Amino acid sequence: MTQADTAPPTTDTPILEIDQLSISFFTRDGEIPAVMDFSVKVQPGEAVGLVGESGCGKSTVALGVMQDLGVNGRITGGTIRFKGQDLSALSPQALRDIRGNQIAMIYQEPMASLNPAMKIGKQLIEVPMIHEGISRPEAMARALQVVTDVKLPDPKRILNSYPHQLSGGQQQRIVIAMALMSKPALLILDEPTTALDVTVEAAIVDLVKDLGRKYGTSMLFISHNLGLVLETCDRICVMYSGEAVERGSIGDVFDQMRHPYTQALFRSIPLPGADKTARPLVAIPGNFPLPHERPPGCNFGPRCDYFEPGRCDARPIPMEAIAGDDPHTTRCLRHAEIDWDTPPDLGDRKLRAEVGEVVLKIDDLRKYYEVSANALIGSGMTKVVKANESLSFEAREGETLAIVGESGCGKSTLAKVLMGLETASGGTITLDGREIQNTRIEDRGAKAVADVQMVFQNPFDTLNPSMSVGRQIIRALEVFGIGDSDAERRDKMLTLLDLVKLPREFADRMPRQLSGGQKQRVGIARAFAGGARIVVADEPVSALDVSVQAAVTDLLMDIQREEKTTLLFISHDLSIVRYLSDRVMVMYLGHVVELGTVDQVFSPPYHPYTEALLSAVPIAGTSVKKQHIVLDGDIPSAMNPPPGCPFQTRCHRKSQVPGDLCDTQVPPLRQVDGHQIKCHLSEAQLAAMEPVIKLASG
Repeated sequence: MTQADTAPPTTDTPILEIDQLSISFFTRDGEIPAVMDFSVKVQPGEAVGLVGESGCGKSTVALGVMQDLGVNGRITGGTIRFKGQDLSALSPQALRDIRGNQIAMIYQEPMASLNPAMKIGKQLIEVPMIHEGISRPEAMARALQVVTDVKLPDPKRILNSYPHQLSGGQQQRIVIAMALMSKPALLILDEPTTALDVTVEAAIVDLVKDLGRKYGTSMLFISHNLGLVLETCDRICVMYSGEAVERGSIGDVFDQMRHPYTQALFRSIPLPGADKTARPLVAIPGNFPLPHERPPGCNFGPRCDYFEPGRCDARPIPMEAIAGDDPHTTRCLRHAEIDWDTPPDLGDRKLRAEVGEVVLKIDDLRKYYEVSANALIGSGMTKVVKANESLSFEAREGETLAIVGESGCGKSTLAKVLMGLETASGGTITLDGREIQNTRIEDRGAKAVADVQMVFQNPFDTLNPSMSVGRQIIRALEVFGIGDSDAERRDKMLTLLDLVKLPREFADRMPRQLSGGQKQRVGIARAFAGGARIVVADEPVSALDVSVQAAVTDLLMDIQREEKTTLLFISHDLSIVRYLSDRVMVMYLGHVVELGTVDQVFSPPYHPYTEALLSAVPIAGTSVKKQHIVLDGDIPSAMNPPPGCPFQTRCHRKSQVPGDLCDTQVPPLRQVDGHQIKCHLSEAQLAAMEPVIKLASG
């Protein structure tokens, strides 16, 4: 159920009314228009989602509302009215009274809003004391109430803590509490859950909706995640290259989209039923235009399947109302002519990669770290952090094995041991018949290093900014011992650029001249340079726009088919996992709690943790219904894990197990047709589970 189902009645006067807004940034190279002719309204008690690719102007609009565009930014046209007042006409003092008091903003990174040297309580009470002039005891009482409202455990302890003593999810809840301290009329949320685990994200989204209803707060929710917008908002505004291209209710825009860009966005995300071979994702062709390179007429024209020369590029395109769907509007001249129900041209069906012999075998792998119990005072006591505990699984040639779980579950530690950046504390890792668990990367030969490679999460941090793209790939070839001469390695480098579908002239470009998706392609080329047997892809598309994700995911699949590489795909995005994986391994606190094929893991019976993960995944489909399961608390520390079942402190099904089994004994590993579940629930209880995700008609 979306918030629209329970939306309060609106009044005639919007809380926020942005009308034909234009914002430019002025640099030494001249004026750069960031936002043009942008209009949107937010009614009292309403949540409006603002979606689009990076660089489309979403955050610039938010900063315009806050009147915080810096020294280079300037509103060059249109108006922003808050409760009928033109914000640009207000004095600095009047703006200060409104900002943080009546309008509050929550940023993507919570630590950007928190002072690391100040206790949480002191930071919270500053807001009402400065804006409302209330007393310190009154402010502290309100802070205690708001911290309780955001469902943090032991609020008094939290108020007496420093930010670094809280988890990322707890920090984000504190930022939300801070924004709500003065009970603002408008809350702007700029990608507030991007850095959080999917389970924490689900809890934060629930929290925001509940608090919006409790305080009557209107919301402008900025996100690239269409599933989150569906679950959070009443209406949606889609942006492309500085302009609004479609506006309307969630139901109208999701089910009867009337702009080619909106349609292209939906075709590039994996909904239930997407299949990497039979129904592959459709990436948006071309690249997002830079502000000074926008085409004439329709900004989306060069990437549009319905572009008509001489018409779509003849003049600026206005927003037009959709007949019968008031107030549904689109910036498309041809919206009434296009058959929106025609399925996309998927091209040739992809051949499913042939899965071969076992390449990687991991048996009872353990990785422990010894850390000082109190390093600050030099205590001699040590504690053991059990990062990986008894991991056993196999991966075959040409197979994609997804590894999923929350931060701290041991996914990255497993990757480090596999890469040779760490050595194992116990158990074995066998790669092509040879054990590698105790061989550090510096002791592995060039072939062994090339055999296990990694594609990292953030393409911006993995390339040397002072080295050209071609030189970085050639350097990898030198390390792997490939090629007998510089000319031979350069030819191989150009072939690798062909493999990742980048123009050969990119060899001479510097990383700063590439987009995020192009940088990730360079990272993929480097990983496959030595003919890797195994590629560990650690969240390889999470830092990319959804439109780029489809292209990079498709590229990984194509290369895998061609090279017969085994792909270990580490991710928290279960939609992508369901789309491209053959098998899925679910980890929790260092344990494998479920392992099976995609169909097995995404269908009942589930491990209760898998069940909660699936429930937390935001899905951008109005016909999809999900069970509602929100986990309480945070994942326990690996330094002090709970006794018995590692999941028992958060399990929503613990009460179904008789006695104290969950508290005292590690669960047995149940196995049916290769599907493994580590749980104390009986076979009858597992068999009685209902699907978490199903179509409304099913």
